[in-house]
Amino acid sequence: MSGFDHTAFLAALTTRPGVYQMYDASGELLYVGKARNLKNRVGSYFRASGLTDKTMALVARIHDIQVTVTSTEVDALLLEHNLIKTQQPPYNILLRDDKSFPYIFLSSEDKFPRIAFHRGAKRRKGEYFGPYPSAGAVRESMHFLQKVFKVRPCEDSYFNNRSRPCLQYQIGRCSGPCVGLVSEEDYAQQVASTRLFLRGKSTQLMEQLADDMEKAAAELAYEQAAVYRDQIAQLQLVQASQGIEGVTGDLDILAAAVSYGRACVQVLFVRGARVLGSKTYYPPLKLQEDAAAVLEAFIPQFYLGEGRAIPAEIIVNATPESADVLAEALSIQAQRAVRLRSRVRDSRAQWLQLAQQTAETNLASHLAGRQTMLRRMQALQDILELPELPERLECFDISHSSGEATVASCVVFDQQGPRKTDYRKFNIEGIVAGDDYAAMHQALERRYRRLKASEAALPDVLFIDGGKGQVAQAMAVLAELQVDGIEVIGVAKGVTRKAGFETLIKGATGQERQLPPDHGALHLIQQIRDEAHRFAILGIAADATKRDSAPSWRISQALAANDGACCCAILAAPRRWRMPMLKS
Repeated sequence: MSGFDHTAFLAALTTRPGVYQMYDASGELLYVGKARNLKNRVGSYFRASGLTDKTMALVARIHDIQVTVTSTEVDALLLEHNLIKTQQPPYNILLRDDKSFPYIFLSSEDKFPRIAFHRGAKRRKGEYFGPYPSAGAVRESMHFLQKVFKVRPCEDSYFNNRSRPCLQYQIGRCSGPCVGLVSEEDYAQQVASTRLFLRGKSTQLMEQLADDMEKAAAELAYEQAAVYRDQIAQLQLVQASQGIEGVTGDLDILAAAVSYGRACVQVLFVRGARVLGSKTYYPPLKLQEDAAAVLEAFIPQFYLGEGRAIPAEIIVNATPESADVLAEALSIQAQRAVRLRSRVRDSRAQWLQLAQQTAETNLASHLAGRQTMLRRMQALQDILELPELPERLECFDISHSSGEATVASCVVFDQQGPRKTDYRKFNIEGIVAGDDYAAMHQALERRYRRLKASEAALPDVLFIDGGKGQVAQAMAVLAELQVDGIEVIGVAKGVTRKAGFETLIKGATGQERQLPPDHGALHLIQQIRDEAHRFAILGIAADATKRDSAPSWRISQALAANDGACCCAILAAPRRWRMPMLKS
């Protein structure tokens, strides 16, 4: 615990809402937080138990706490946001992408309005459509609009000095208003169609174009009717690929995923019932946070910036603790009602699920990235005191269904991440049901006898999911086979069986060690241990599919016995078994 006298501080602290700032002995700002009740919130950091290791590390550095009392919790949220943005405390979740989002600009003060890419302050007269997640998304939309409606994209200085049509006209992406090749009335109609499309009123636009096509055909203007027909076809194609059935208005969908000390937030932008695209953020974590806490920190930094467009509805995959306060603050910023929701149905639920799956996939790819893996390998080398950077890691796990159908899994990682082609599964036979030690001995003996005989690559580090008993089996097998040069590490779950409290057991000495929850080596060990566990569960499910007479209750028992890895096993089981399994 730090030298800070929290008892005396809390005794005089107010119960009103406000912001607290934590400083270390050198006066450096560590953390900024807001509270509805300052006394209760600050006091929670100094309770006797229940704190995560990361929070305890923060508390140990506290030398001083300063508070600012506010009238409401919303005022506290806004002040907290400003302090985080300007001071960037190391223990806060920080959004470091300050680049403004791009828009499509449609001018209104020109005789022949232009369409253009825009980023920054909105000073010119006209309409701004967006925001779009990237410049590429803007350019893609503009190319479509130019191809279909032929509104000019050129600067006014270029437009006013033309004496003949430019290349855009020759390739069919402009109607040539600069040299009078289109009437002002026809051009205004094209601008109106562009505006309807950008506002998300594609259905109304297609109905209007259909009427124009019939009118042109009735007047025997077949070429013009063909133009309307092609425009309708292009709009139908875009609507089919980008539209959300049953969704109207503007909304953003935010999904957060947290794994192995890293976070990913996926933002899906929907404007006028059209998906404009998505953007991925990786806010760094210093404290142990869940998805709700990540979103609570991310949302104000993302939306409360200057000039940031706020949609009428924001859908999240985890409800922040201060959801009502966030919604109120966003409503004040947007000067209209803003809803923050997590329970949605139909199309919104489908897109939320898509955003969450994307966040999880992107985070997995980020964790498996070469630079991330290299840093974690270096951290592992340091804590194990290895002479060289490890090139190959293996991990074994044992799983069974109530002592039956015992399966051992072996997964392999290298400096690029998982090597799934080298994964192996061992069906354990001839042992007493439930004897994990004998199962581990058999799997290791089969694995390394084969590797030694074929002179295949051996691991630098062998992880065993288990305690001292399983580690002893690994050491015995390697000694029997006279296999040297492998560092054996047991990964035993702590008393709470929660991630971050694992005990590492060194096979050669029996020495036990716990790493800080934010240590890169621990995250790598957790990742390979969880992958071995997942692969073992899939092995049980795959074996069950081969036995047509296997009762569904056995599979259900296998799921219950293996820490909730039920989704993988259910999906791997035959369809006729899935409903009984779900019911049981």
